[in-house]
Amino acid sequence: MSPLPGIQQFDLTGRSAVITGGSKGLGLAMAAGLASAGADVLLTSRKRDEVEAAAAEVREQFGKQAIGLQADVCDPDDCEEVVAKAMASFGKIDILINNAGINIRGPIDELSYESFREVQRVNVDGVWLMTRAVVRHMKEAGYGRIINMASTLGVVGLANRTPYATSKGAVVQMTRALALELASTGITCNAICPGPFLTPMNVPIADDEQTKKFIVGAVALERWGQMEEIQGAAILLASNASSYMTGSLLTVDGGWTAR
Repeated sequence: MSPLPGIQQFDLTGRSAVITGGSKGLGLAMAAGLASAGADVLLTSRKRDEVEAAAAEVREQFGKQAIGLQADVCDPDDCEEVVAKAMASFGKIDILINNAGINIRGPIDELSYESFREVQRVNVDGVWLMTRAVVRHMKEAGYGRIINMASTLGVVGLANRTPYATSKGAVVQMTRALALELASTGITCNAICPGPFLTPMNVPIADDEQTKKFIVGAVALERWGQMEEIQGAAILLASNASSYMTGSLLTVDGGWTAR
């Protein structure tokens, strides 16, 4: 029997990736993970200083090309600019991680319609617009890895999260529809469903007593996820190791959805 590729399947040398919302939290952790495996990366954020600093950090640590670009994924023109910059810098886009997102919490009768729509605009429209801008280049190359950041709240419910849960449920279904649409093109589309990670988005509620009770009661491992614990899933889905996966939901949730 000829030797199987084994760990080499996870090697991202020569690959290039775009990671939206890549200046902090899970986005930056995934960008660092991909760079550590050999990929060049372009990070986006609405905040120029933050994303440029994040890219410099990745370059210094891993010695790969890392570009920070200010962009709003809700703006179709910005999405096209991101693609143009990545193509000019790398010559191709092998991997897209749609990570940019926001969360507005509260009971439905205390939330404004504008708040609900804003969450959908960033979390759903942004994924659709960025994917539309990238996918034609992946089709031309006959290769692509699209990774959408959904959430455990895309598959289970939680009180006072109607905007966020609605948006992540939409991302789950978009992932499945894209997987079927692109199956014959050499492009796969999968979703990561993180559980409660201690991201900047969650820091404001981390010390709340109800939140602490929830973490212990709902999460089998009884703790928050740490940033490095998302990297393995991202490297898997970005690499050849996931070549027979498309339309999949990969939960990284400490056992939340097992219950």
